[in-house]
Amino acid sequence: MSALVSHLAALEQAVRRFDAHAAHIEQWGRRLACVLESGGRLLACGNGGSAEQAQHLTAELVGRYEDERPPYAAIPLHADLPALTAIVNDYGPQEMFARQVRAHGRPGDVFIGLSTSGESRNVIAAAEAAADLGMRTWALTGPGPNALAGVCDDAVAVDAPRTATVQEIHLAAIHMLCASVDAIVCRPDRAAGEGMAS
Repeated sequence: MSALVSHLAALEQAVRRFDAHAAHIEQWGRRLACVLESGGRLLACGNGGSAEQAQHLTAELVGRYEDERPPYAAIPLHADLPALTAIVNDYGPQEMFARQVRAHGRPGDVFIGLSTSGESRNVIAAAEAAADLGMRTWALTGPGPNALAGVCDDAVAVDAPRTATVQEIHLAAIHMLCASVDAIVCRPDRAAGEGMAS
């Protein structure tokens, strides 16, 4: 079997296993929609490819996924490079996200940490800081059990042995989460009864 065929086969298997999490992701979307609509915010972080996916999620919420709706407060914690480098320089790499959580997070907000290993110490520290603030904490990880899932209120662990496959499933989970948010806030009855913000 070629490497490309093997890659697709691993992805197909992981997608089939992940199908069991669809209702879980939908539940997250309903809760997140309520938080965002009430003026709360989402803070998201990860390292490397997971950082890109955290920013993908926040971009979909500040902009839009598919349907027209109001913009929502969603912050990717790795994107403020001056703050990030200052924090790492002054407090060390483990605090790079946690200090930003303490700055931007409020009770009732949502934190999502992405880690393919579930063992990223800076993401774990951020989740712990979020919990201390009274935020709801969620994790998207690779196979469980893992440390990040253990410190969060809730977690979705992708059962796949390869980092690339976990990242690909995380992207699908992000799109599913955004679709679930849209399904709540873009309902036709809401648009007719309340109007939609421009």
